[in-house]
Amino acid sequence: MDKILVIDDDLETCKFLREIFTEEKWDVTYSQTAEGARAAVAQQPFDLIVSDINLGGRTNGVQLLKEFKKLVPTTEVILISGFGTLETAVEAVKEGAFDFISKPFDINTVVSTVRRALLGRTEEDTATVLLKETGEASGIIGHSPKMIEVYKQIAVVAPSRSTVLITGASGSGKELVARAIHRNSTRKDGAFIAVNCGALTETLLESELFGHIKGSFTGSIGDKRGLFEEANGGTILLDEIGETTLSLQVKLLRVLQESEIRRVGSAKSSPIDVRVITATNRNLELEVKEGRFREDLFYRLSVVTLRVPPLCERREDIPLLAAHALKRSRTMGAQATTISEDAIRLLVQYDWPGNVRELENTIERAALYARGSAITPENLPEKLRAYRQEIDRENLLQDLFGDLPSLDELERKYLLHVLQAVEGSRTRAAEVMGIDRRTLYRMAERFGINLKE
Repeated sequence: MDKILVIDDDLETCKFLREIFTEEKWDVTYSQTAEGARAAVAQQPFDLIVSDINLGGRTNGVQLLKEFKKLVPTTEVILISGFGTLETAVEAVKEGAFDFISKPFDINTVVSTVRRALLGRTEEDTATVLLKETGEASGIIGHSPKMIEVYKQIAVVAPSRSTVLITGASGSGKELVARAIHRNSTRKDGAFIAVNCGALTETLLESELFGHIKGSFTGSIGDKRGLFEEANGGTILLDEIGETTLSLQVKLLRVLQESEIRRVGSAKSSPIDVRVITATNRNLELEVKEGRFREDLFYRLSVVTLRVPPLCERREDIPLLAAHALKRSRTMGAQATTISEDAIRLLVQYDWPGNVRELENTIERAALYARGSAITPENLPEKLRAYRQEIDRENLLQDLFGDLPSLDELERKYLLHVLQAVEGSRTRAAEVMGIDRRTLYRMAERFGINLKE
């Protein structure tokens, strides 16, 4: 029987994990302290250790991971955290953690992760321990399960030389992810250059990327190095790669295949050593089917594909992102220092089609318009308040019609709703419903509603 040690300062979490692991026929021991965990490891061998990162004492889960990997290097360790960051994920990978799970966790995810750990590392898991450097501040904010997954993928792909295709909606933070991959790679001391492929014409983009020689076109008064040469030894991000033309895609494919570039107007090729990361908000597979993107280039670019979730899929990160945006707005002269609970509720409910960029702009504007120290709903754009009203109406309709009630039940629900809205005023309720008070009393009597209460 596989032996598992669970470490968490919360007793209920320990008992919960012991219960679900015991159902899988695993032998479970738990400890609420680092000291107890050390004693348990000293007394008997464990096949797997599952530890929370924040243990409430001087020692955290990452420090225990380092200790246990020195004492029992063959024992796998899974870390759990409710406040994961990219830096934590990178450090966990660096120190040899098998995986990194966020709270609140999904039972099936936890069980499948533990099962994988007990069965043995996959090739990908083994590759992650090659990461040698921790990351700098990434600028990526979020503790949601979907962002933890992004952090883990960054930690996995950063040390390799593979091309990475980052997908996601505009404003979701694709460039931040690309920068984080570069900062956690062996190329971190080299240049990181980002170019928006959709902002330039084909001719200008080709000259920017590959450079040109004197006289190659009107206005080229001298030789110019391209961005690929500037990024030599580092990383280049080709943002909005889906906007490039088919003819330019052929030249990009040659760069990837031959690791060399040729300046515009030159017959000579020059070798380069550049890691290529691309980003797009388009569905490139669909673009390939429609003939707008080369299939061979797509497969070259998508050795690793990393999806950045839109903000509407990680609403639990919105308060944290809003607080960060507010802090930054204070450096621009805004006086607001907090966001009211009502305003936070509006922010969390809104779908944010412009993603993180739209949220940041909204907070900056609201902070400038705030009269006091707190951002209130009145400081937020009208579209957010209108969205809240629409949600409320939809919820009301769902309450009224969701279970296909009879006409009598519908009238009863409507009467109760009106009475609640007018705080029990019978005169006002009759006015809202367009009936006289006598009819109101008869309706209440028919539905068994005590108007005095």
